[in-house]
Amino acid sequence: MKKTYYYKLIRDRVPAKMDRLGKAYETKHLREKEFKMELLKKIGEEASGLISSYLEKKDRKEMAGELANVQAVVDEVRRAFGIRPAELALALKENFRKKGGFKKRIYLVWSETDNYRTNERRYKAHRPGR
Repeated sequence: MKKTYYYKLIRDRVPAKMDRLGKAYETKHLREKEFKMELLKKIGEEASGLISSYLEKKDRKEMAGELANVQAVVDEVRRAFGIRPAELALALKENFRKKGGFKKRIYLVWSETDNYRTNERRYKAHRPGR
């Protein structure tokens, strides 16, 4: 039997599906601190799935499914960290007030170097205008 190692958080019903398919697997239960870290990593995984769907020109239904995966993880992060929906709504409103939205489609090409640090990962697959 060939094994593929994933080392990632999976959804609750995945082991039952593997059982039905007769697949051998190993899982473990995460402690709270590990779970929170894996949830945060899962956001990146699901977001990259959304990007891949776009780059692969998937239809609206498939894009909605990928976006739903991102939303499910975001919702679980909110619960795991004890952030109430009202707190999140307030943070969204405050971020919009401070930074604005994305309606103007502004793309930063460069700026003078300062102490600003971005949170984003580098995606090599696509750069607008290239």
